[in-house]
Amino acid sequence: MRARKTLSSWLVNKYLLIIRNEENFAEKSTLSFTYAKVILLAVTIFVLLMLLSLLLVKTLLAQWFDPRHAQIEANKRLMSLQIKVDSLALEVDQKDRFILNFQRVLSGDTAQVYEAYNDQVTSEGNIANNNIDVTSLSPVDSQFRQEFEQTDLSLLRFASASYGDLQEIFFFSPIVGFVSAPYNVREGHFGIDIVAKKNEPVKCVADGTVIMASWTQDSGYVMAIQHRGNIISVYKHNAELLKEVGNFVNAGEIISIIGNTGDLTDGPHLHFELWYNGTSVDPEEFVTF
Repeated sequence: MRARKTLSSWLVNKYLLIIRNEENFAEKSTLSFTYAKVILLAVTIFVLLMLLSLLLVKTLLAQWFDPRHAQIEANKRLMSLQIKVDSLALEVDQKDRFILNFQRVLSGDTAQVYEAYNDQVTSEGNIANNNIDVTSLSPVDSQFRQEFEQTDLSLLRFASASYGDLQEIFFFSPIVGFVSAPYNVREGHFGIDIVAKKNEPVKCVADGTVIMASWTQDSGYVMAIQHRGNIISVYKHNAELLKEVGNFVNAGEIISIIGNTGDLTDGPHLHFELWYNGTSVDPEEFVTF
């Protein structure tokens, strides 16, 4: 009992700390305390220092004190790389499907092209006609196909199969004239024919890079331009091409002169096509002629 009283009294006894001036012993300040308060203050400071140390070890000093830090960072980098690989795999798959669809058009395999077009229309909620006779669809010139397949397609970029990118782009009219033959995929006419004056300049509909500038037996002088969002514009039957493969052209810039070249033409006109994600679209829905 006496030991307990001694410890209790030692903890709760009040003490006075007096601070005096060393020269004249004048009292400067006083501090009243007990050992219980001193111990409580010391424990509080110790706990705060421990919490601060743990926080620093987990954040700023983790790379020096946390043995798991290197593994955690490696796992984060691995996860990031995995996400990038998955994205690249999806993009490569879209690229392969895009090139396959475009090669079918260039090879004259219009039956499968029409089936793909039909599936897309059906998926968008429109009524598809499965009774169309696709045997009458005209083939695309084989020379143009071969030259296109030999070109570097690394400039192409691939996006999702929607018309969002088309609706976001303002397209210039490639030429001033009137439409003599509208877009009709069921008849194998994947673009529109625009009749204009002789030697009328043809303009680029949007910013892009020339990926094809060639001459073919059927379509004469042909130019294809890659735009952002996986959009390709094609200009056929030109009298002269003013741009070469690899040239970057601005929207509204003159790229060729209207002509009457090629076997599949009966007068000066421009055959204009617009392709999105490997599928032809009606240019009149996005370009004002």
